[in-house]
Amino acid sequence: MDYNKIVQNILDVGEAMLKSGAENFRLEDSLYRMCKSYGFKRYDVFAIPSNLQITVETPEGDIITQIRQIESTDIDFDRLDYLNNLSRYVCANRPDEKEFREKYLEVMNREEQKLFIRYLAGVMGGAGFAVFFGCNFVDAVIAVIVSLMIVAVGDWLGKRESNLFVYNMILSFLSEVIILLAMRMGAGSHPDRIMIGIVMLLISGLGVTNGIREVLQRDFISGALNIMNSMLGAAGIAFGIALAILMLDGVGSEGFILNHSIPIQLISCTAACIGFAMWFKIRKWQVVYSGVGAFFTWAIYLVVFELKPSNFFATLVAAVFVAFYAFIMSRINRAPSTIFLTASVFPLIPGPNLYYMMYGFVSKDTGLAYSEMIVLFATCLAIALGFIIVDVASRSIMYMLKKEYHIGKSS
Repeated sequence: MDYNKIVQNILDVGEAMLKSGAENFRLEDSLYRMCKSYGFKRYDVFAIPSNLQITVETPEGDIITQIRQIESTDIDFDRLDYLNNLSRYVCANRPDEKEFREKYLEVMNREEQKLFIRYLAGVMGGAGFAVFFGCNFVDAVIAVIVSLMIVAVGDWLGKRESNLFVYNMILSFLSEVIILLAMRMGAGSHPDRIMIGIVMLLISGLGVTNGIREVLQRDFISGALNIMNSMLGAAGIAFGIALAILMLDGVGSEGFILNHSIPIQLISCTAACIGFAMWFKIRKWQVVYSGVGAFFTWAIYLVVFELKPSNFFATLVAAVFVAFYAFIMSRINRAPSTIFLTASVFPLIPGPNLYYMMYGFVSKDTGLAYSEMIVLFATCLAIALGFIIVDVASRSIMYMLKKEYHIGKSS
């Protein structure tokens, strides 16, 4: 075989997986498996969100190194699913470089998501969480309008602006302007709650969680980059909102409360997470599975919090559930667990705390910033610990079944 082409194809798959939203350690696992299947004597993989490297020693003793710089990423879980299946196919069949390339291009040339689905996803995600965070009917209507704007302007802006800080600042500024103008016209009464629901489309609270998770797994570089990227995005949102408030002499922070009705909480968060599943380009029944996971995740949180009023403990238990749920669904559907994990865990993501922390810094309210920062990191730590508990348990289960779960260069 042309091992240079084989390594190039493996790197192409890895780059596409990274750009589609693959978790760092799962990406490395897939690349190690493909390298192992081709009989390389040694193989080393280095992956962080902005860089991907592979060095292998061929059966003939030649050393091959290839490096990729990753400029931008965009979550596309449908593509990630098919890339994961491709890696399985490669490991099982060891195709030559030509067949490998053809299979890769089949995945990359799949039909794109319909535009109307993206608009529907934005509306369900933004308006759903606005209701979840205590908005009334009129507030929800405003949230729908702003969500449509974010999809339309965001798609246009995304092709021209790769800086996350600038991207989020522009969209949050426009969103806050629309909300404040609606308030002045007598439409709506909770601008903060509307905005918190809306910014769930922009904010990356999951990035903080994954960052802490990676740090706890000693993947320090990738974890730090994820945390800093989330903070950068949150800063852009805070500055955009602050600029709109200053220009329009808007209202200050009033805080948020969850909807008083538990059934509405469950329905709204389920609808919002189904919207986020479509936002992440999940397709078919996997969208439904994500909604089911979100429903039970929040229901478990509520039950545990009622029995023991501790946000940390309730979040930990709910995170353990959703991680086990994602593990089981990944086995049933033969798909990456992150597909079911990401959308289902969103009710636990401390997006409001990240938003208020940055708002406190911008408005020089250090008390607000500090208190929200404590809650933010405690919640992210609880989610990360829940994920790690399940990861350890999953490895143990797979070991008892004599099946490989994660492999590395030592395998």
